[in-house]
Amino acid sequence: MNALWITLALLTAGFVGWPVTAWVFRLARTIDDRADAGSGAAAGGDAAEDPAADSTTDPDLPGPPEPAAPDAPAPTPAQASTTPAAATPAAETVSSVRILRGGAIIGILERFAVCLAILAGQPVAIAYVVAIKGLGRFAELKATPVAAERFIIGTLTSMLWAAGVAALAKVLFLG
Repeated sequence: MNALWITLALLTAGFVGWPVTAWVFRLARTIDDRADAGSGAAAGGDAAEDPAADSTTDPDLPGPPEPAAPDAPAPTPAQASTTPAAATPAAETVSSVRILRGGAIIGILERFAVCLAILAGQPVAIAYVVAIKGLGRFAELKATPVAAERFIIGTLTSMLWAAGVAALAKVLFLG
């Protein structure tokens, strides 16, 4: 019977933690948007619509080129040859950078590890999870403040969720 409760706790921590983390990201985005609106800055964008999406972009990088007006005439070959290479879409090397790739899978594995560590009575193992995750993301976190903020929010939410599920299962079902 204990194996059943452990399995249910692991599944709950791992897979139900994703919507919880997405909700916390949405809440954080709402708070940021309100703060930005209060200071007069514009808020919104694709990231505000889906805060759980793992495709946050760095605002310091240039975005995709603006589309031409539908009624604007197409440039003639002579005009196109005078257009600088940097302005053409083909020369656009990177329009956006996808940061924290694999975050959903890493989050599930992280929650499994934290839950299992607590259920096994080895909470010190959580430090290994944090260390491995931090070292694996170090370069990306150092280069992109947006990634660092997302990393902290996601990690704390995931770990608190997994620890809470494990503690509840341990107290209520595993005695």
